[in-house]
Amino acid sequence: MTASIPEPAEVVPLIEDAVMAPSMHNAQPWKFLFRPASGSIELYGDPGRAMPLADPDHRALHLGCAAALFNLRVSAAWAGRGANVRVLPDRDDPWLLAAVDLKGPEPKDRDLGALRPAIRRRHSSRFPFSEEDIPPALLDGLQAAALLEGCRLLIPDAWHTDTVLGLIHDSEHREEMDLAVAAETLAWTHTGTPEQQTRPDGIPVNAFGPKHAGRGGGVRDFGRSQHIPGRAWAAFERKPHITLLGTSGDRPEDWMRAGQALQRVLLQATADGLVTSMTSHPLEWPELRWTVRDPGSAMNHVQMVIRLGYGPQGPATPRRPVAEVLHIR
Repeated sequence: MTASIPEPAEVVPLIEDAVMAPSMHNAQPWKFLFRPASGSIELYGDPGRAMPLADPDHRALHLGCAAALFNLRVSAAWAGRGANVRVLPDRDDPWLLAAVDLKGPEPKDRDLGALRPAIRRRHSSRFPFSEEDIPPALLDGLQAAALLEGCRLLIPDAWHTDTVLGLIHDSEHREEMDLAVAAETLAWTHTGTPEQQTRPDGIPVNAFGPKHAGRGGGVRDFGRSQHIPGRAWAAFERKPHITLLGTSGDRPEDWMRAGQALQRVLLQATADGLVTSMTSHPLEWPELRWTVRDPGSAMNHVQMVIRLGYGPQGPATPRRPVAEVLHIR
């Protein structure tokens, strides 16, 4: 059965869910264009919200936009719509990352709709997790979620986890020594109280979490180089549960797959009662990124380091209003 063309009022809630996706430094580098005549929703990357130093190839920008695309798919399924997605549909417009045509419901979309409650519950938690093991069945489910989007989720061995933690630590020092990169990160952080927060983007101080006593358990410390009165110290888990999301290729189409897989894994983890955080810190340095992968794995390119566990939920971070990111033409 052919679905009717959606009205703008039906599209707005989908975009409200889409923009809850994570993005590098919470820059929210996306724009949406709804074309009422055809019912198509186009997703564009916003170069004005790119990170020229930390993300010169716009790999992380693609991941964030693709995560928003996955949220849109979930929201559409929950609303009883299927989504026909065309990724990178126009070679002459590299900022047009995807076009979505909404259609009638399909059985394969039901599992997506079930993830919709997790969209608003998922927040990065940069707080210590417990030492509790994650049941193998949950990890298997997360690996299956990544495979559904054409990616792999690797559960590294102990030696590999130690290597990744060391690379995260190394990347922190590299950023401290590179004043330009440090300034780029600093521009997206806010050290005032939540009441003083005026921008609808970036990382607010209450999302930094405590300072790390030790190496930090795989958590990026956005307040590492800043003096923040009253910020506490804490010991993080001794054996963090690190997973690596990756692809066989490393082109824009691979990044779009990875971003959708990333969000599927995060939402499934949230639905399973886990809390998560991510770090791309060692992936932002070409000389470190290649050492993050396991040379014996079929995963050639790591796209994100994900930390999983049981612990406190992270706070919600600000989001740009839909009126700022959605245009109707």
